[in-house]
Amino acid sequence: MDIQKAAIDLGIVTNNLDAMLEFYRDKLGLDFEATIDMPGGGVMHRYRVGDSVVKIVETEPRPPVEATPGGIRAATGYRYWTIHVPDINGLVAKLEAAGVEVAIPVKTIRPGVAIAMVVDPDGNWVELLENS
Repeated sequence: MDIQKAAIDLGIVTNNLDAMLEFYRDKLGLDFEATIDMPGGGVMHRYRVGDSVVKIVETEPRPPVEATPGGIRAATGYRYWTIHVPDINGLVAKLEAAGVEVAIPVKTIRPGVAIAMVVDPDGNWVELLENS
């Protein structure tokens, strides 16, 4: 497969827009790119993560079914995604102070690699990974 971009874009559909925007914009501090009306109804808020884009989407009408929250062992399908960060301890401390749920505290998984998992308002897990 040939690709045009050295990153992926991730779409997260929510019925909880304000809390999700607060988490991704204010607490994680992702860089805002644009707000776009969705064909067929709704709105997409786009945030940059390096070359990737996280798209927080609220559709109209709203989806009638919500995904199972709970991370890796809760259900099949997409359960988490990863952001590489330079200071995992500082970021996790900041997120905890802001009231973000930390599902897995900072831990070393192999020499030079630490991870933590935080939970967004919809129950989606975001892995933070520091490669030192």
